[in-house]
Amino acid sequence: MRIKLAPIVLTAAIGMVLPTAAADAHGIWFEQRAKQLVIVYGIGADDLETVKRLPMMENIKAYDADYQPIRASVRAFGPAVVVDTDAQLTVAAAVLPYGIWSRVGDGEFEKKTLAEMPNATVSTKNVKYAVTIQGQLTKPLPVLPDQMLQIVPVGTIPLTLGSPLKYQVLYNGKPIAGVRMINDMINDPDATEQMTGADGTLTLPVRNQGLNVIRAVYDGPSDQPKLYKQVEHTATLSFVLPHKPE
Repeated sequence: MRIKLAPIVLTAAIGMVLPTAAADAHGIWFEQRAKQLVIVYGIGADDLETVKRLPMMENIKAYDADYQPIRASVRAFGPAVVVDTDAQLTVAAAVLPYGIWSRVGDGEFEKKTLAEMPNATVSTKNVKYAVTIQGQLTKPLPVLPDQMLQIVPVGTIPLTLGSPLKYQVLYNGKPIAGVRMINDMINDPDATEQMTGADGTLTLPVRNQGLNVIRAVYDGPSDQPKLYKQVEHTATLSFVLPHKPE
């Protein structure tokens, strides 16, 4: 069971909406393809050569219905990154450290540090996280190892399209305010972002009768300010709302 911890409070106004920044647009998420679980890197309908990024992925893990670890491995199968497990999984997770990216003004992002681009106006270390729920949870989703930023559903995921679902965003295991969220990274990637409240929660309607991919972005402090100005954490949570029996 997830332990309630004191929320991290940001100075940003809660409830404020912000435009999506180009730097945080892309992420990773899980989805089913041909009855296989795959990891996708991209945004919207863009599947941007996930196999090319497979060597960078780490901490790919799977858990059963009791959240006990089960063996998981990944492999390239054509253009897809497939997750294989020894047993039926209920939850899977992955991390993609994506390096340091900087730019000057509205210029293109380049994979350079502040030491290499001292006049950069934006410079971030990027880390992308993904969690998927396969089927219905029987217990509250816990804090998962290695998921520095994690989206957790509060309560049972409803089975009816459009029903409200409360999410809580955790940073280092604690609820965090002021995280930017969108409700559908695939079908509405340019949606106006909404921010988590003081308790790290935000309620959104279940958007799709099928795959749902929710995204959260938090710009954290730099641990190496000479190399980058902030750490950009991008997390996704994916689950499927099943259709009616045929």
